[in-house]
Amino acid sequence: MQLFFCVSTNRPVLQHLPCLVNKTPCRNDKLANLPHQNTAMAMTSGSIFMVVAPSGAGKSSLVNGLLKRDPTIVLSISCTTREPRPGEVDAEHYRFVSKDAFKAMRDNNELLEWAEVHGNFYGTPRDRIEQATQAGHDVLLEIDWQGARQIKKHYPDAIGIFILPPSIEALETRLKNRGQDAPQVITKRLLAAGGEMSHASECQYVIINQEFSTALNQLSHIMEAARLRYPAQATRHAELFSQLGISPTET
Repeated sequence: MQLFFCVSTNRPVLQHLPCLVNKTPCRNDKLANLPHQNTAMAMTSGSIFMVVAPSGAGKSSLVNGLLKRDPTIVLSISCTTREPRPGEVDAEHYRFVSKDAFKAMRDNNELLEWAEVHGNFYGTPRDRIEQATQAGHDVLLEIDWQGARQIKKHYPDAIGIFILPPSIEALETRLKNRGQDAPQVITKRLLAAGGEMSHASECQYVIINQEFSTALNQLSHIMEAARLRYPAQATRHAELFSQLGISPTET
């Protein structure tokens, strides 16, 4: 049970809340084509959301579903040195680069974070995130726990959302059914999953992806609630806050 106070009346409202316990075709909106939001929105009005999960938990399907619901969200396209899977398109699903090119980006400080996962390098370019948030857009990252930890060092207010499978058996079935990996690779991913899921506590939210539509609704609710946080609202509606004599910063 959680206790909420309605500030306008100072009366407590008791409410039982269900616990939200419960890298990928990605839509690549070009930043140049994104509509600029109201100039009253300050440089930091866009929020950063990190969707973290072990391979096969369904994070890519959830991210794609969320992007269809809300096309204003900017998806950060990761760089990777792995080979493209069938149907994947460069600069749409991932930026596929050579190991030498990846290392050059890393050494030139062009990556916010990077990690080696299952023998391949993955990283998050900083330019897309900075441009999008400065334009007032929310940014979504599909990322592993190592990357999420590094992103938090640059953006302490980034919101982590961990996706869990309903069981290890369900995770194995999903990995097999998607038909993307050889049996030995699936075994490797399952062995790694336990260690990856042990980092779920580093995220603010946890969703158990047992039923897709339920999990997608929960993900949408998290996004909607985050946009109503005081700093985001104060930045997005700076002119209104000024007219009402409200401080733009939390007390």
